[in-house]
Amino acid sequence: MNVVVIEKEIIPGITLKIVKGDITEERVDAIVNAANSYLKHGGGVAGAIVRKGGQIIQEESDRIGFVAVGEAAITTGGRLPARFVIHTVGPRWGEGNEDEKLYQAVINSLSTANEYKLGSISLPAISSGIFGFPKSRCAEVILKGILKFARENSNSSLREIRVCLFDEATLNEFLKIF
Repeated sequence: MNVVVIEKEIIPGITLKIVKGDITEERVDAIVNAANSYLKHGGGVAGAIVRKGGQIIQEESDRIGFVAVGEAAITTGGRLPARFVIHTVGPRWGEGNEDEKLYQAVINSLSTANEYKLGSISLPAISSGIFGFPKSRCAEVILKGILKFARENSNSSLREIRVCLFDEATLNEFLKIF
């Protein structure tokens, strides 16, 4: 069961929540998948999303084909509690310009949710797993992106932005920055 650890209204009408739990259990309009560019959802968060949500997510991803680093694409959520999955590609640590690429992945994920007039979204710690992005820096960049999006889009359909973190170490880094 997912637990809200901390929440704060970051601008009037938009709440940010840091959640400890499993993103595939999030009851929101969309969850964000930290994907690879070819949208092959074999391992990590992506693999868990397809296992839980069903093969339809991989089939829809195959039709999309390719997503560049920092960009985002959307599929249905299959059997997940979330109606949609927004697939974004974060940078691999060491490829260069990682902070900007991660920032763009966050902004583009939130923008996609807004385009679809969604009210709630949950993001993982994009790139902090097998892509090797340092957790504390990841927390800084993701939270900076969320705050900037909220401030520049106060009339957005998004009212609740969640960051769902599975492990204690990552959660602690986000709580420090928050």
